[in-house]
Amino acid sequence: MSQDLYSVEQVADRLGLQVRTVRAYVREGRLKAVRIGKQYRIAREDLEALTGRPAASFDPAPVRRTRHVEASSIVEIDAIGQEAVIRIVNALLAVARNCRVETIYNEERAHLKVILVGAPETNADMLKFIHTLLES
Repeated sequence: MSQDLYSVEQVADRLGLQVRTVRAYVREGRLKAVRIGKQYRIAREDLEALTGRPAASFDPAPVRRTRHVEASSIVEIDAIGQEAVIRIVNALLAVARNCRVETIYNEERAHLKVILVGAPETNADMLKFIHTLLES
């Protein structure tokens, strides 16, 4: 039964009207409504009678959701000098497409942390690329 009744807000949204306008229609008798507590409820049939169209024609189109998958990878590299860090970071930033790359270098510890955020296949490619850079 709750599916057959609409609130004033729902009717206003479906018809593209102000809530005030819908309430005025109810007060004027142009739109039949039932008062439940402090709120009005409009039956599907009464909405159809007002508009001359099926109430379903006012239902919002279903939202199409697309799946988005994201992976995060953290690579920590010890015993790496500043020159190598500059080379690796520049190379990563040059090839990064649809992938966020963050780097943190601790010169005192000679430690580089690379954080990758993107699609799993992009992360996999970036990890292979890092491995290739470290091997050369």
